[in-house]
Amino acid sequence: MSSALWLAVLASAAGTLLMRLLPLLWMQRRLQKSASEDGLEAMPQWLGILGPLMIAAVLGVSLVPVTTAASSWLATALGVLVTLLVWWRLRSLGWPVAAGVAAYGVVVTLLG
Repeated sequence: MSSALWLAVLASAAGTLLMRLLPLLWMQRRLQKSASEDGLEAMPQWLGILGPLMIAAVLGVSLVPVTTAASSWLATALGVLVTLLVWWRLRSLGWPVAAGVAAYGVVVTLLG
C-alpha cells in the first residue's frame, strides 16, 4: 500500500478515536465537577443529540453514489430498498445491512 493510503487510514483512525474520546473525557470532567447533581441532569442536551446527528451524516453521504451513472443510482436505490424491507421483516440491525450490501454488490456486478 502506498504511503498516502496509510496516511489516510491513520487520519481516519485518529479522527474516529477523537470523535469518541473527547466527548467522553469532557463529560467525565463535567460530571466530577457536579458530583452533587444527577448524572442525566448534568448532561448537556446537545450531547444526547450528537450521536444520531453523526449517524444521519454518514447515512446521507452513503446514499450518494461515487459515480453518477444510472447503474450506480439503481444499485444504491435497490440496496436501500432491500435494507428497509429486511429491517421491516426482521427488526434487527445486522441482517438488513448484510442484505443491502449484497443487493448493492449484485446490481453493481451485473450492470458493471
